[in-house]
Amino acid sequence: MDLKGRKIYKGIASGEAIVTTQGISFFGGVDPESGIVVEKDHELEGQSISDKVLVFSTGKGSTVGSYTMYQMKKGNNAPLAIINETIDTIIAVGCIISEIPCVDKIDISKIKTGQRVTVDGTNGIVKIEE
Repeated sequence: MDLKGRKIYKGIASGEAIVTTQGISFFGGVDPESGIVVEKDHELEGQSISDKVLVFSTGKGSTVGSYTMYQMKKGNNAPLAIINETIDTIIAVGCIISEIPCVDKIDISKIKTGQRVTVDGTNGIVKIEE
């Protein structure tokens, strides 16, 4: 199944999806050294987002989150790609400076954790393998 969204940052990445309906703050909500979600009571608390296609509604929190994403990329702990329903400025900037393929305007309810997903940030396409 192909979903058409809006391109945020170019590139193509494929991998296993990890999905949450909750917003994510990269500053304080994710450990940049491990890629594990540490925000208390978050749906993904204790789970790693490293080397996964991270699917979530939108970002939240401090603008420092963009630089946390960059730190994660430099440390090889970043998500392979990001899919949002509605992107916020923090996540958009983080994807751009970290060169993480990203698409928004996607109905994330169509994607389930564990599915293999390809994000084509250049064309704004998300392909879900079934």
